Amino acid sequence: MRRGAAVALLLAVAVLVAAGCGGGSTSHGTATEGRLGTVTIAGRGKPGSTPPKDVAGGQSAVRTLTLRQEIGQRMVFAYSGTRPPEALKRRIRRGEAAGVILFARNITTAAQLRTQMAALQRLRGPLDRGLPLLVMVDQEGGAVRRLPGGPLRAPGQTRDAADARRLGSSAAAALKRAGANVDIAPVVDVARAGSAMAAEGRAYGSAPDRVAARADAFARGLRADGVHPVYKHFPGFGAATVNTDDAAARIDLPLSALRAADLKPYNNVDPDAVMVSTAIYPRVDPRPAVFSRRWVTQELRDGIKGYKNVVTMTDDLQAPAVARYGTSAQLAFFAMTAGVDLPVFAKDYMSADRAARGLEQAVRSGKLSRQELAAGVQRVRAWRARLNTGP
Repeated sequence: MRRGAAVALLLAVAVLVAAGCGGGSTSHGTATEGRLGTVTIAGRGKPGSTPPKDVAGGQSAVRTLTLRQEIGQRMVFAYSGTRPPEALKRRIRRGEAAGVILFARNITTAAQLRTQMAALQRLRGPLDRGLPLLVMVDQEGGAVRRLPGGPLRAPGQTRDAADARRLGSSAAAALKRAGANVDIAPVVDVARAGSAMAAEGRAYGSAPDRVAARADAFARGLRADGVHPVYKHFPGFGAATVNTDDAAARIDLPLSALRAADLKPYNNVDPDAVMVSTAIYPRVDPRPAVFSRRWVTQELRDGIKGYKNVVTMTDDLQAPAVARYGTSAQLAFFAMTAGVDLPVFAKDYMSADRAARGLEQAVRSGKLSRQELAAGVQRVRAWRARLNTGP
């Protein structure tokens, strides 16, 4: 790494840490590149934010978990190639994984994937009895499809809410054939003229009410066939001119404008899970939204009625938009102290494995709250209890 790039990276991490990971209750600290042990952010959740008991034993079940199990229960794992690695299988047997996230590189046929996912589900031990693994696939429609099958049309080509529901059913059929139970869709972004979402046809439109109606209809089509949706990308990615998979994105709009358009659909949909954007909204917070307690906890979980126990996950923390902010352990730490339940590393297994080990160190050193860790575990386990493992 050249000296100028190294300095820029250190400054980026310092911005994250100096600003803290939350609202007024966050204490500030410093971070050194590559050393999670020096991060001293100590964000804390609001009192009384404990999620409800789930069907697998509720809070008493969480109290029986080891620290490694608690952290693993808040991780989904990607992997390279068409065979799940043995290390992942061992994690599942030990109760140290919430699930997997799959991409085209993992798939030869739906039948192949279905056989492998069924085998992973059978590895679950007593800790996860009654809790299917999350098997997540990004199947929006059109060009964004990881699995063979529908929906063949993109969200921007949807005719009305009834059509959106049919497309949701088409996505569910493709996922169920492959043994998947979670679709990382629908898109709830309100597209602006000249935006990446408009150019790619991934948004349901530019009117918040229409976006909400069609996104929720797509989700109902998924749920009717036993697949659970993840609404994305909170707080709204419809004004970005670049995809965060390609570069850092800044949406320079005031909170009032974001609430009037981008956040509006979230008040009219019914999610169990929400993906948080890696874009930066500088007039609200200088950090990417996934690292911002202002966004994840204040605006989403505490700010929207009915969202207290919604599961939150990050967009890819290995994407160019955020990967520069630190090691995988630091990125997961920043996300969790902001209030995110599931940090996602989409490129490989080892990055998430290293993140889990770093989070363990953060809890043991007191930098990550064990109470907040357990609250996230409870939300994720409650969601898993509602999943269908597939036909």
